Amino acid sequence: MIRKGLAVAAVATLIGSGSVGAQAARDYIFVVGSSTVYPFATVVAENFGRSTPFKTPKIESTGSGGGLKLFCAGVGVEHPDITNASRRIKSSEVELCESNGVKDIVEVKIGYDGIVLANDKNAPTFKVSRRDIFLALAKQVPDGSATGMASLIDNPYKTWKDVNPDLPEIKIEVLGPPPTSGTRDAFAELAMEGGCKTFDWLKALKDTDKNAYKAVCHTVREDGAYIEAGENDNLIVQKLQANPNALGVFGFSFLDQNGDKIKGNPIDGIVPDFDDIADGSYPVSRPLYFYVKAAHAGVIPGIPEYLAEFTSEKAWGPDGYLADRGLIPMPDAERAEFAKDVKTLRSLSLAAN
Repeated sequence: MIRKGLAVAAVATLIGSGSVGAQAARDYIFVVGSSTVYPFATVVAENFGRSTPFKTPKIESTGSGGGLKLFCAGVGVEHPDITNASRRIKSSEVELCESNGVKDIVEVKIGYDGIVLANDKNAPTFKVSRRDIFLALAKQVPDGSATGMASLIDNPYKTWKDVNPDLPEIKIEVLGPPPTSGTRDAFAELAMEGGCKTFDWLKALKDTDKNAYKAVCHTVREDGAYIEAGENDNLIVQKLQANPNALGVFGFSFLDQNGDKIKGNPIDGIVPDFDDIADGSYPVSRPLYFYVKAAHAGVIPGIPEYLAEFTSEKAWGPDGYLADRGLIPMPDAERAEFAKDVKTLRSLSLAAN
């Protein structure tokens, strides 16, 4: 309690000196960001609140992009201390942070997750490839009827059978996250781009015009086949139960927690499960992160202790409580590396995406 009081006093001192430009003190940790990381951060926050003298952190699900925008807006108690992300920070976001005085950022990888294409437990199983996903959801696709020079057309496919004769004759209807979501970014990069580059001429485009390549491979159609369902993955689960013909895009942890209601469909022949995501066999897997504003550590009460809780073996270890929630743990050496970075608050140094 004495430590808590000293930390609050430190906040007040900084405010009084004008060094953080805040109008009022804050005596709790404020976290924003990824809806995928949200349930993991929430359970850590709850355990932290129960086991320490500090207040339970406030966690908001804003999406990875939205969280990083808030995080990078500045230093001071009116800005978030931590942002969760289901993708790595981009170079443009690092530049935004630096332009607003956020210069010392600690990167913490917490584990791995798979992006699933799920549907109702009793609905047909879709055995899709990344190529199928690209053809079903891209705004523009290769013109299958064209001869000679390769060309693109607006996506004409209405049913999954139109995309691949082996798939059900069911209307393409996919519920997924908005552009502010790290899950959407990762889905575009891993699933859609993975299918896009199975066309040799599109793969070659990456070397000649990277922007055009990304525009083709990552741009989702806007004619109703892909439905932005917000940042609430639990809402997508409910909508899948109400519409057995629909598919949903979200992180493996939500599939793991709702296995009595929905099922994950195989992608390129691999069913999303704990082991195949952990060893990299599942083709739509990604790391999860959070980012810490080092300038707030020692100012906002409890940040070092919260970081210690998150990176403890009881939390993110193979037998930890986060694994019970669907997080795929990192190998021992990788956990040790990031735990060391947390203790020393080592600043981010990377060629970001």
